[in-house]
Amino acid sequence: MGLSVTISAADAADAEHILKLQYLCYQSEAELYGDWSIEPLTQSLDGLRAELAEGYGLVARLGDEVVASVRARLDEDGTVRIAKLIVHPRMQRHGLGGRLLDGIERHFAETAETAEAAVQQAPSPKRFQLFTGHRSEGNLRLYRSKGYAQVATRELGPKLTLVTLEKAAA
Repeated sequence: MGLSVTISAADAADAEHILKLQYLCYQSEAELYGDWSIEPLTQSLDGLRAELAEGYGLVARLGDEVVASVRARLDEDGTVRIAKLIVHPRMQRHGLGGRLLDGIERHFAETAETAEAAVQQAPSPKRFQLFTGHRSEGNLRLYRSKGYAQVATRELGPKLTLVTLEKAAA
């Protein structure tokens, strides 16, 4: 009997599991760019908990194990900034990253509808934005397949150029 992957909202109790998975997942990025000081590898547990408290996160579980996660927050200008989409290496290339992206976009779209029905306290999402390194071909392929287009690049040093991608909210 196989287990299926379930996706749900992340909370503070998931933070330690997410941080361990994040550390595992970003090893390949660090190796690709020759930089083990990247923020996902140096982030503290308190920092991750703060991100979850200030925004919204999803986790994917296979049984009780957290095997994927994503975080995002809505800025006052209506930009949903998606960050740290991670999938356990053994679970990659099975559509899980795409499911998490769809889930985070759906969450913010539904939150906007609920906020509009009540008193509009938060801005409605106008766009979804994320970034990755210029050599992270798998990430770029996934984001483009989900409708994201490159809107900017920023050179962070001789080894890394960040590529910012964006798509309009529906």
